[in-house]
Amino acid sequence: MARVRDRSWPPAPEVLPRPVVDNHTHLDSIAQVLADGEPVPTVAQLIADATAVGVTRMVQVGCDLPAARWTDAAVREHPALVGAVAIHPNEAPLHAGVREVGPDGLDPSVREHHGVDLDTAIAEIASIARTNDRVRAIGETGMDLFRTGERGVAVQREAFRAHVALAKELGIALQIHDRDAHAEVLDVLAKDGAPDRTVFHCYSGDAAMAEHCVREGWFLSFAGPVTFGANDGLREALRRTPLSQVLVETDAPYLTPHPFRGRPNAPYLVPVTLRTIAAVHDVDLATVCDTVSATSERLYGPW
Repeated sequence: MARVRDRSWPPAPEVLPRPVVDNHTHLDSIAQVLADGEPVPTVAQLIADATAVGVTRMVQVGCDLPAARWTDAAVREHPALVGAVAIHPNEAPLHAGVREVGPDGLDPSVREHHGVDLDTAIAEIASIARTNDRVRAIGETGMDLFRTGERGVAVQREAFRAHVALAKELGIALQIHDRDAHAEVLDVLAKDGAPDRTVFHCYSGDAAMAEHCVREGWFLSFAGPVTFGANDGLREALRRTPLSQVLVETDAPYLTPHPFRGRPNAPYLVPVTLRTIAAVHDVDLATVCDTVSATSERLYGPW
């Protein structure tokens, strides 16, 4: 008999000793991962649930045009949120009319907003960031070679460079998406110059790359995968990253930490990942909370 997958909300973790920030979350996407008939929590409820366990502030990330518009409105309404906006690397080729079938045979779905050309899409992102002082980062942007063909890679690189330039122009942080594209991402940053505040969201590189990022003064944000049993290499990368350059995130509703993989994720689960960070660095949890919180404010300013 087939095992029924548990798609219920995980229980609330133990309350943190100090408040922290979820450095990267997609509250607008929570409904996508819920079981049929499961009530979709309001933004206010998601914030309240997180606050109850010590996750008092969040960076809400909108990385397509509808999500960026949603983020623009949400961060104005909810003081616990600041925003990041961008055109995701997997969205950029669709805006450029590139609809390549990747190695897994999947053809990205065509949505109405992909009728907007890439330059116009990035211009709207820039307008949102310029006119809303609660948008504190450009992201997530970068490169993703997981299922991208040659034409798509060229468009991703073009879009990434435009986002890097925008973050530098505005003097705000850059949040990088890097999936199977470590060399390509590092090449763009080396040639164009990284913003002063550069974050690798959901860091996925090895320990040597982490050491390179540390030398460059960049920040590494760790999500649920650092808790997975097989990811010793990722934990070694974390171990070699000074705590002052470490951030924590959920990437909710995705990448739910162990032991809740496959179930919905939300900012209230940050403490699960944060406890792994504390264990890997062999530092008490309160110190990790204080350090991560201070680093978050260095990057994004006060909430």
